[in-house]
Amino acid sequence: MRLRRATWLALPLMFVAPALAACSSSSSSSTTTTTTPATSAAASSPAASSPAASSSSTATAASSGAVKTGLKVFVIPKNLGNSYFTTADSVNSGGALAALQTLGETGSETSGTADTPSSQIPAIQAAISKGANALVISATDPTALCPTLEAAMKRGIAVVTYDSDAPTCRSLFINQATPQALGDSEVDLLASQIGDSGQIAIVSASADDTNQNTWISYMKTELKKYPKMTLVSTVYGNDDTATSTSVTQGLLEQYPNLKGIISPTTVGIAAAAAVLDTAKYRGKVMLTGLGTPDEMKQYVKDGTVKSFELWNPADLGYLAAYAAVELASGKITGASGQTFTAGKLGSFTVGADSTVLLGAPYVFNAANINNFNF
Repeated sequence: MRLRRATWLALPLMFVAPALAACSSSSSSSTTTTTTPATSAAASSPAASSPAASSSSTATAASSGAVKTGLKVFVIPKNLGNSYFTTADSVNSGGALAALQTLGETGSETSGTADTPSSQIPAIQAAISKGANALVISATDPTALCPTLEAAMKRGIAVVTYDSDAPTCRSLFINQATPQALGDSEVDLLASQIGDSGQIAIVSASADDTNQNTWISYMKTELKKYPKMTLVSTVYGNDDTATSTSVTQGLLEQYPNLKGIISPTTVGIAAAAAVLDTAKYRGKVMLTGLGTPDEMKQYVKDGTVKSFELWNPADLGYLAAYAAVELASGKITGASGQTFTAGKLGSFTVGADSTVLLGAPYVFNAANINNFNF
């Protein structure tokens, strides 16, 4: 399939390598970044212990039609130390915290260090206890988070998911691209690289990740177009470099005739590329999936990877933050057909199932990858 050129490519190259520096944490849940409103030094601290109902009363709506300012918004990625979410969330990259700063809100990034519900739930609970007005969360599991998120919503806290959904316990989902577009295009990319024939495998994140499983289901459907391609295994690296490296090595040992790998996770594709970056495998076992240009440039340059795809993670976080503030301000409810403006990204419309679509994925290859820095 031919992918539309993503609209964010017209923006200046404002994403720099430091934005991908991993966050560090010595505990299972910690806040790594806090931004205060650029327009008010007296904004409420995110560490306040008042409940959401009372903290909401400190937020201010400047005029009719304006969003509230001084809101406490907690951005909760799947895990800290993941370069994808560092880009999606940080001020330096123009992500979620940058949007919140522009809007005059108090934003904090917090999560656990592992891509698991047990690591993420304490961060959600802590945000609630600190008086959150809104949560922007990438769900580690579609259902395990629901009791905690439902408790937040009962307290009047706006819950927006981004990147990975928890569809029954949120008000709005910010989707990076349609699941079918991602699943179909990754299969099509790999098919073009291996001549539509041969054994392939998938290196996914965790077995419970909503987005990964949805994309993989579409991959399996798209594979029906290629009867000479066989999916021999799906393995899970849990968005951990060491684990992703190990499972990729295991695939190569178990399937010596393997022709290609799809890894729909930025951690997994980088780890798999490092394994394949040897004379034994380079150009013989093809790799595609979802990756960031900075992490993949060396592998594209030396021929280990021909092409891969992604969206702009910073735009995804930025859009999610705007949507959360719109919800917390009462300007939208998540009903289909409602519209709102997300700063530099323009206007968006809420679609079916209370979902907002960022846009189409973009294919990176040797001809264009040096034009991007994130």
